[in-house]
Amino acid sequence: MDIQKRILTFVTRSNWILFLAASILGFLLLPADFAKGVLFGGLLVTVNFHLLAGTLRKALTPPHLSSHNLVIAKYFLRFIGSGFIIFILIAGNYVNPVGLVIGLSVVVFSIMLATLCEITKLIFKEAV
Repeated sequence: MDIQKRILTFVTRSNWILFLAASILGFLLLPADFAKGVLFGGLLVTVNFHLLAGTLRKALTPPHLSSHNLVIAKYFLRFIGSGFIIFILIAGNYVNPVGLVIGLSVVVFSIMLATLCEITKLIFKEAV
């Protein structure tokens, strides 16, 4: 499997694993509003990542190549929708904003973890 597919598979799986681990630990160790922030932030960013991956997969797979304008329009609709959901969650005091930011960082953590794994594979491959 080439490196791009391996990274995408790793990130896709680790998103859900990190999201579940952070949510469970949040509810076990932290106050309820903070844990809800981690839960809703992680769920929002993970679902958005999967929707974006699906949009790009459909747009870039022949023979049904989509217009780049359609891809950008879908992206901005998701972005606006996410912003609205975040606004409602914070303005309504449903979640702790810091917990929400931690939850929204799930995809960033999984991408960093995937990068570190690939770098270590490259380093040890060259060392052998």
